[in-house]
Amino acid sequence: MKVRIGIDVGGTFTDAVAINNDTFELIGSVKMPTTHTAKEGVAAGIVKVLKEIMEKYQIAPEDVTFIAHGTTQATNALLEGDVSQVGIITLSSGVQGLKAKSDTTIGDIELASGKYLHSYNAVVNSADQEGFEKNIERALEELKNSGAQAMVATEAFSVDNPENENKAIEICNQYGYPSTAGNDVSKLYGLKVRTRTAVINGSILPKMLDAANMTEKSIKDAGIKSPLMVMRCDGGVMTVDEVRHRPILTILSGPAAGVAGALMYEKLTDGIFFEVGGTSTDISCVKDGNVAVKYAEVGGHKTYLTSLDVRTVGIGGGSMIEIHNGKVKDVGPRSAHIADLDYEVFAEDENIIEPVLKAVHPISTDPEYAYIECSNGKKYALTLSGAANIAGYVPEDSYAKGNIEAAKKAWAPLAENMGMSVKETAEEVLRLSALKNGKVVESFIKDYGLDKNMLTFVGGGGGAATVVPHLGKKFGCVFKIAKNAAVISPIGVALAMVRDMVERTIMNPTEADILAVRREAERKAIASGANPETIEVKVEIDTQQQKVRAIAIGATELRTKELTGARKTDEEIKSLVAENLKVSENQVKIEVDNGSICAVTSEIKVRSHLFFTKKVKPVRLVDRDGVIRLQKKNAQVLACPVSAWKKNVKYLLEEHTVYGDGGAEIPNIYVVSGSRIVDMAGMQSESQILSLCEVELAGTQSDENLIMICTKTTENERG
Repeated sequence: MKVRIGIDVGGTFTDAVAINNDTFELIGSVKMPTTHTAKEGVAAGIVKVLKEIMEKYQIAPEDVTFIAHGTTQATNALLEGDVSQVGIITLSSGVQGLKAKSDTTIGDIELASGKYLHSYNAVVNSADQEGFEKNIERALEELKNSGAQAMVATEAFSVDNPENENKAIEICNQYGYPSTAGNDVSKLYGLKVRTRTAVINGSILPKMLDAANMTEKSIKDAGIKSPLMVMRCDGGVMTVDEVRHRPILTILSGPAAGVAGALMYEKLTDGIFFEVGGTSTDISCVKDGNVAVKYAEVGGHKTYLTSLDVRTVGIGGGSMIEIHNGKVKDVGPRSAHIADLDYEVFAEDENIIEPVLKAVHPISTDPEYAYIECSNGKKYALTLSGAANIAGYVPEDSYAKGNIEAAKKAWAPLAENMGMSVKETAEEVLRLSALKNGKVVESFIKDYGLDKNMLTFVGGGGGAATVVPHLGKKFGCVFKIAKNAAVISPIGVALAMVRDMVERTIMNPTEADILAVRREAERKAIASGANPETIEVKVEIDTQQQKVRAIAIGATELRTKELTGARKTDEEIKSLVAENLKVSENQVKIEVDNGSICAVTSEIKVRSHLFFTKKVKPVRLVDRDGVIRLQKKNAQVLACPVSAWKKNVKYLLEEHTVYGDGGAEIPNIYVVSGSRIVDMAGMQSESQILSLCEVELAGTQSDENLIMICTKTTENERG
């Protein structure tokens, strides 16, 4: 049996899982404390947990086909200010020299209270090519004397011509300095932000190099031939060699692992993912099967690092109940372990004897939080886990399932003070917790234009059942606890795909510009360890910010199987879509089926203005696993062989382009080839669409049937 191993390094524990490579089922897991204080740092724990899981489940080194880990090391280094000082070599010449010096003087970045990332500058005249090497050497000496331990080379417009930056980095490497070029961390214009991003990357280079080398060596020593992969902050993985160049991509990768696991196991189209721990909940958003990302900030400063848009709420399974005058006031953010108290819901019935409600300040500046003291001297916190168990929201097989009778006895004194039943008191606490999490959900719905009726809430982490079922009920959304929720993060690491992204600032991009960015993203994904045959590339054009973005995703080996059971029948697919649209089954039909994906449609009357109604044709693309891959509120669907793709794309453009004072509004077109969806939404011209389509369909058999979906950009097409 071939095995995939995923290791997730958390703040408290390091978890490892072994996954069957053929079925993607969980073989087993192990857990041990994270080794923050070890000489080798968290790398020591990675090595230990790997050894333990291989011994426990008798996994031979030659049977490990994939191994990856997610690490908090880069994040912790920045949070704790445990970073190297950085020297900045500013390459400039002529009249732009003074501005370049100003833009690249980053100074000190405050990472935490009293913790700083220090940087120093030296300017080199890039026009003096004959003396370039000597000038770089002098700059290195100057920066070394200032205290710099890692170097950054930066130049205006290096994203167009990186020659000088790359030459400077070669010289830095010859002298043994960990170093990074501005063009290597971002292809976007903006010298100041690009330099700042490179400086942050440089500050963690030495520490991450040591950890990467140690971890990779240990894995090779264990006889594992598969290359070590590392989790990125956008939910993909990359080779350890890429980590040596761009460790900044591992910042904030912790929350990314759980979402990656949920996407593989649950195949979300539109949804909200909640990773619930003991103290807090990390909430993230999935739209059209893609996790929402944003530019990260470090020390309050913008960077060009794209990471998951994760919003953290101080509500978790161990959250305590804030009280005032003996009555419920709020929930969290303080948790039971800070107060050094056990959870009431994991107590034995016989230990809850004559409980008396008392108040504690877990930290001296905290308000009052509720706990009980029993006549036998035992003390227990009243927690959100207790409330969820009492109210009946925690399934029997959940990690958070506890002793309901013990919890009810513990909550009786608080309920008496409230003048409510124990269950009513628990429901009130859940209501207060849902207000906090609900605000974040509402902000995601607003920020990403989600339709509440189409959302699925998915819970991961040990405390998932304490938060997600009640919140799902409050919002009226479908909800589920992810399979193997307690270890969803290391599962996400084990099942993650290779991912890389290229962004470029391009005004009015031509089809040649778009294809160049696409090819660059594809090359980077291959360099990050993806098998070329598995790579899919999504191209996005942001007209407001004048950016072209290409995201390439692929597997580390040629993988055609999915997490699946039996293929869904036509009737099962129609039933699924009818439930999704909230219509009867006889109102939906499979309009096109290419063997891998079906386009399922319906006709629905909706009220538009006052008493007027119109017909809309919602479309759902559903694969034979029963996963909705794309959903549109009103669209045209057609089928055609590959040989006729150009004629049909032109037809859709002619039919649905809208002309107005602002010019032509090109419709959004999606072309489905096999199980692949080519997303051309956001393209600005016919030539861009035709060029991209030509590349995406190259090599496809001429008699293969394509599905085409088209929506007007002026319509609210989601839902």
